[in-house]
Amino acid sequence: MISTIAKRPSIAPKPAINIKHIRENPDLYTQTCIKRNYLSLKDHPQRIIQLFDDWKELQRNALDLRKTKKQLHTRIAQGRSLRPSNDADLSKQHEVASGDDRSLVAEAKRVKEECSKVESQEARLFDEIEHLATCLPNLTSDETPVGTEPEVLGFINRELKPPAPDANRDHVSIGTDCGLLDFAGAGTTSGWGWYFLKNEGALLEQALVQYALRVAMRHGFSVVTPPSMVYSHIAAACGYQPRDQGGEQQSYIIAQQNAGEATSDNQEGKPDLTLAGTAEIPFASMKANTMMDRDELPLRIVGASRCYRAEAGARGMDTKGLYRVHEFTKVEMFAWTLKDKEPVVFETMLAVQKEILNSLGLRCRILEMPSTDLGASAARKVDIEAFFPSRQSKDDGWGEVTSASICTDYQTRRLNTRVKPAHHRSQARGLAQEEKKVSEEAKTEFPYTVNGTALAVPRVLAAIFENGWSEEHQCIKIPQVLHYWMRGMKQIRMPQRGFKHYSGGKLVDGCDTAGCPEDRFAAVNDVFCLTCVRGPSCSDH
Repeated sequence: MISTIAKRPSIAPKPAINIKHIRENPDLYTQTCIKRNYLSLKDHPQRIIQLFDDWKELQRNALDLRKTKKQLHTRIAQGRSLRPSNDADLSKQHEVASGDDRSLVAEAKRVKEECSKVESQEARLFDEIEHLATCLPNLTSDETPVGTEPEVLGFINRELKPPAPDANRDHVSIGTDCGLLDFAGAGTTSGWGWYFLKNEGALLEQALVQYALRVAMRHGFSVVTPPSMVYSHIAAACGYQPRDQGGEQQSYIIAQQNAGEATSDNQEGKPDLTLAGTAEIPFASMKANTMMDRDELPLRIVGASRCYRAEAGARGMDTKGLYRVHEFTKVEMFAWTLKDKEPVVFETMLAVQKEILNSLGLRCRILEMPSTDLGASAARKVDIEAFFPSRQSKDDGWGEVTSASICTDYQTRRLNTRVKPAHHRSQARGLAQEEKKVSEEAKTEFPYTVNGTALAVPRVLAAIFENGWSEEHQCIKIPQVLHYWMRGMKQIRMPQRGFKHYSGGKLVDGCDTAGCPEDRFAAVNDVFCLTCVRGPSCSDH
């Protein structure tokens, strides 16, 4: 029984899944599905083997039919070329034509129709094989723990003493009281799971983005600004499905006018668009249907984008405030690299993450994530969790703030991103052999992809609010590395009596004493070093 497979748009990259490897190692892929808790896919490998056998049988039938059809056409052509020229012989020829010739033509027509049916069945079988193979998750790295428990790899700022737990002073109450967050207005505007960032909260978002980009650039990443919408088939090729294994909606789908309907100027209709849940998706598809030069690898890019997640989760401590929202700003790192070179790029991304979180003064732990926590495309994933004082009743206060994944060639095979083959050069064999390809090297390769979060703004903001809050002074301490982008502002205070706003470099209806250094928007004119962000005392740059 052949299941109905959604037709891939003609503009979609043609996947190049290694179906042979699946057929030769079905138990490996089945166990991968089980260990990752993709139980609905565990029978796919055996189903692929069964369908492949059926497909090969149809291929043999089609080949026999094509031979028969060719033979019939040859006999018909030969019979017509041997017709006599005189009237008597023409009469006899007519009798033959009414017999043998017509039967040959009828037989040729029947064989052609049968061949067409077999070829159609053959195409449908292959489409299902390809669909089943595409749905399978990536194979799991040996570094990944099997099961549900992560492995702690290390800590960042472990020596920092965590603030005393105070369930009444979480980032929501702190941000709201300081005039930085507005959930009520966003609830009226867009619903639950959205928010407004205001005043220094909005400035902090921009400061975090700029700082993260600068750190990533220093580590060799080039800046790219991606689109927020991608074709749904592109998201699927990257391993992101509209619904998760539990059937929960994950993505926002934008149905275009005449989607899927044939029109006079667009025979297929317009493919659906998806609001990207991460810049990883548009970054990966930048090189879809592309042959990359080996010399340009590793190619590392970083960019800030708005991200959209439909699954903000049920209301509660686990999703309160900024911790899980439908839309947010994130700085994402992405790289293409040659096989066996991905660990170096992966460690570079981890170094960027550690530097940023360390410099922000956040207490964190680094985790090797287990098999059940891996997405479809990831072979290995390392998360970094920050400490949130308000979440100590949940996961001992730890909450994910960054993630980095190795995806091997999972995405590039589905996006048809290739690397030009290496050439074998031999001076001893002369110029004729200089460009000869070695058999293994000559095969077109698929680059490996690596991705990582440089900084996800909402959760990092929440961590800064809670860890930087001083109940005694009623203020939030701003990390030093952000002072430059905050115009030298070092802390955010509760609004004082008479406070209105700060505009054009002047205090306007602020505190009672003009120029008071205690005012939350008091001007700070110190110039900070753009390279190290150490402050006006820097003499090295």
